Amino acid sequence: MGRAIALCGRSGRIVSFLSAVPCLSGCTPQPAAERRMSDQGKNSASTPAGAPAPGSDTYKGWLFKWTNYLKGYQRRWFVLSNGLLSYYRTQAEMAHTCRGTINLATAHIDTEDACNIVLSSGGRTYHLKASTEVERQRWVTALELAKAKAIRMMNDQSDDSGDEEPTTQSDRSEGVQGTLKTLISKLDDLSTCNDLIAKHGAALQRSLSELEALRVPVEGGEKIKGVNERATLFRITSNAMINACRDFLDLAETHSRRWQRALQYEREQRIHLEETIEQLAKQHNSLERAWREAPTLSVNTPRGSERPQKGEASDEDEDTEYFDAMEDSPAFITVTATENTQHRSSNLCGASGGHTNDWNQDNVSVCKDSGKELQPIRRRRSRIPDKPNYSLNLWSIMKNCIGKELSKIPMPVNFNEPLSMLQRLTEDLEYHELLDKAARCESSLEQLSLVAAFSVSSYSTTVHRTAKPFNPLLGETYELDRLDDLGYRSLCEQVSHHPPAAAHHVISQRGWTLWQQITISSKFRGKYLSIMPLGAIHLQFHSSENHYVWRKVISTVHNIIVGKLWIDQSGDIEIVNHRTKETCQLKFSPYSYFSRDVPRKVTGVVSDSGGQAHYILSGTWDDKIESSKIVQSSKGGSGSEGKQKTVYQTLSPKLLWKKYPLPDNAENMYFFSSLALTLNEPEDGVGLTDSRLRPDQRLMEAGRWDEANSEKQRLEEKQRAVRRRREAETVGVGGHCEYEGFQPQWFHKRRNAITGETNFVYKGGYWEAKDSQDWSTCSEIF
Repeated sequence: MGRAIALCGRSGRIVSFLSAVPCLSGCTPQPAAERRMSDQGKNSASTPAGAPAPGSDTYKGWLFKWTNYLKGYQRRWFVLSNGLLSYYRTQAEMAHTCRGTINLATAHIDTEDACNIVLSSGGRTYHLKASTEVERQRWVTALELAKAKAIRMMNDQSDDSGDEEPTTQSDRSEGVQGTLKTLISKLDDLSTCNDLIAKHGAALQRSLSELEALRVPVEGGEKIKGVNERATLFRITSNAMINACRDFLDLAETHSRRWQRALQYEREQRIHLEETIEQLAKQHNSLERAWREAPTLSVNTPRGSERPQKGEASDEDEDTEYFDAMEDSPAFITVTATENTQHRSSNLCGASGGHTNDWNQDNVSVCKDSGKELQPIRRRRSRIPDKPNYSLNLWSIMKNCIGKELSKIPMPVNFNEPLSMLQRLTEDLEYHELLDKAARCESSLEQLSLVAAFSVSSYSTTVHRTAKPFNPLLGETYELDRLDDLGYRSLCEQVSHHPPAAAHHVISQRGWTLWQQITISSKFRGKYLSIMPLGAIHLQFHSSENHYVWRKVISTVHNIIVGKLWIDQSGDIEIVNHRTKETCQLKFSPYSYFSRDVPRKVTGVVSDSGGQAHYILSGTWDDKIESSKIVQSSKGGSGSEGKQKTVYQTLSPKLLWKKYPLPDNAENMYFFSSLALTLNEPEDGVGLTDSRLRPDQRLMEAGRWDEANSEKQRLEEKQRAVRRRREAETVGVGGHCEYEGFQPQWFHKRRNAITGETNFVYKGGYWEAKDSQDWSTCSEIF
């Protein structure tokens, strides 16, 4: 009888050992000791049916955790995943509340007795208790495996990739093939060991089942001998399985590092190849340009002197154009260059007419330059005094301005540039030749493409211009009379101060008129400044009477407090031809660190009144815009948002607009463009309220910033006093009259029949007053 009891105890230990083995725990018969477990242990501490085996990535189950001396051990739900052991009060808490987590990579695992587990890591200790020794053994096995895996992952992350020299392509190919064969062989060994373990494990379980049913001690001795033999076979097979797994893991880790080094080498080679191709393409473009210019200079000498001041800059501009095209779309770089060559040759031969293939060529410049040869043109300045280097504590000024309207913040001139907002508005005309070419277009869709390029070109000067222009005084004006050389006259007036609004009117002898009223809404948010221009821009061509309307996008100045200031444009522009109902949709993509797109990217689609697309516009708002004619469209696959995309097949792109290079020393002249340098140049005969006569702005341009700050405060206080006097004069004796506000001198309110908005439009009289030099109606604002 004593031998029978000993055998039962021994078999219980064998069953406990086998239950801890993942491949055998699922089919192990339940021993008598486990069947006699209390109801509480069955319902609370046992692993639920279907729980992953201890060797898997995730292991879950109920354990008892020591809380304190009052409550003792409390039932908790534990989850082992990715080397971390976390616990919750209930399974439902897994979705929102974790009661504690311990990292097994640095934890020490100890077993005090048959059912207790002690985990300690970094001063934190968990005293855990399982209901049975079998359950404890399962958790210990899972914890040890998870700890080993966590330590291995930590070592792999800190493992150096080595300094081995890269091998040749053939050596790498042979090495990869040999590695694959070795891994396949090891995988076959693992499969064989798995079959043997399953076979011997099943036989061992049958023997144990027979052992439990024994009643005669003599038969028990023979059965125990058979069990010992099968256990020995199982141990040998398990050891072989473990060794094969270890070899497989070591081999996989070794070759994984080799493959990583090979991949890095291939990446470096690809980058080197791209740089080499880039240099070759640049040299090819330089040679082609030299070949193209050589016969031009020898046959047609005036063509070389067409722009004596910008000749070299134009060559650099072309080089930049080809370089950008090479980065964005290297597939059509050669096609574009060939087409440009054909266009230039036809222009030199005088064969460039009104063909649609030549509608993006710079014909206006030829007419303009030929006009310069007929009459003398005023020589305008090409530089201003360098910007002084004055230090300023930015935070001491900005900390009290968060959340306020920008136009209501008293700013020193240190944050300004020596131009007013009226002059910045006039800068939109820097690429007026786009409108001159558009006025001669017979196709309204081509005309719309040029208008879209013009709307984008107005942002090209802002890429480096992070300084704030002067807020115009109420009633301040600015004129730009370039009728003699550029064919247009421009007039701006500040028609409102709160909110700040300016009205602008331009008329050109070359067939177009532009007018707009822009109200600036801006907010300082601590880290960035948002500038939201409100109001519509109208453009009408005289011959076709095509009337275009669009609005500006949002400008954002980043890193106001810390870091280098930079500006971004984002949003959508819809340009509508209200006569033909044709539209152009432009999208300014905001900058994103994680985006693979080109920074400052702009894309657009030109469509007819029926919604059919005809042209694709692409480029960047700080460099260039190209147009590609659509020859075929089809529906493509679904995008990331589930919407079906349209695939356009286009011809080679045509250059619509290219940014002029900045003048020399522009970084010390507020990054002004060639036009911006001339905007504040003193001029005789302008109105008494012209921005050129503003004293604080003139002092800042001369570098006398302290005097400019004092003069700026004087002008602002004078403007407030004038407003108070107007309000006092308007109120009658009985106090029943209301102050109607400021009435502009050269603009009046009218309702637009197309948009239905009421805006300030030019009422006439300014240029007649200038011709007669009669400024008696102008107010004294300076």
